[in-house]
Amino acid sequence: MALQDVCKWQSPDTQGPSPHLPRAGGWAVPRGCDPQTFLQIHGPRLAHGTTTLAFRFRHGVIAAADTRSSCGSYVACPASCKVIPVHQHLLGTTSGTSADCATWYRVLQRELRLRELREGQLPSVASAAKLLSAMMSQYRGLDLCVATALCGWDRSGPMLFYVYSDGTRLQGDIFSVGSGSPYAYGVLDRGYRYDMSTQEAYALARCAVAHATHRDAYSGGSVDLFHVRESGWEHVSRSDACVLYMELQKLLEPEPEEDASHAHPEPATAHRAAEERELSVGPGEMTPGDSRMPAGTETV
Repeated sequence: MALQDVCKWQSPDTQGPSPHLPRAGGWAVPRGCDPQTFLQIHGPRLAHGTTTLAFRFRHGVIAAADTRSSCGSYVACPASCKVIPVHQHLLGTTSGTSADCATWYRVLQRELRLRELREGQLPSVASAAKLLSAMMSQYRGLDLCVATALCGWDRSGPMLFYVYSDGTRLQGDIFSVGSGSPYAYGVLDRGYRYDMSTQEAYALARCAVAHATHRDAYSGGSVDLFHVRESGWEHVSRSDACVLYMELQKLLEPEPEEDASHAHPEPATAHRAAEERELSVGPGEMTPGDSRMPAGTETV
């Protein structure tokens, strides 16, 4: 500070604080270093996974996720929240790198709030998905990992969009993201209907995540359930995934069968009739109805 006061010197690249992230290629990196090559050589390659899902039905949008954050074979946090609210009528599921997901959702919250102040109303869910997709696509190739399902209610009704960090943006009725998504899709495809009741939708979401946590080693902990209505989103419940799976298994167990002696009584009448027939026929004689010899067999 003293040198600057005496010599009146200022750094040529000094900039004031900015609320916006630097553009792609604007990060401060050492000379001669390509960020993409550096990440491929020195970046950590840790296996991580999760199970998140969302589906749209006539009473709104359901979002559910497990709570286990993993880092390789290490469980970093067993009770993390993978469903992040954006505003009163919009929330999203997060899958990928936890730091990337949290950062980009903060950026999305800020941009939507600024647009609301400028325009006087909240942007639609489609506009929010398009904005997030456009912002993340600028950082394609920099090892950004964000896969999210945006769930909201706007003037068009319940809406659901899937957004990936490479700029992919899809609209649909059912999305499941993460390493446990194949198991969750199996349950969702079997039980999903658009005209479900609210309780049926809750049971379907819990069942899908619970089965995925049982089969996927990187998913576990608890099951968070959210419901986006016309009046806004609400956190429905957080249930232990293991207890929930055991309860579902008990419901699927068949009822114990009755005693075999009562269920299948011995045909005593048939046995008595067979014995009487054998006694009435001599040892060398055969009747046409005897199963041991066809009726048309000739004796040589």
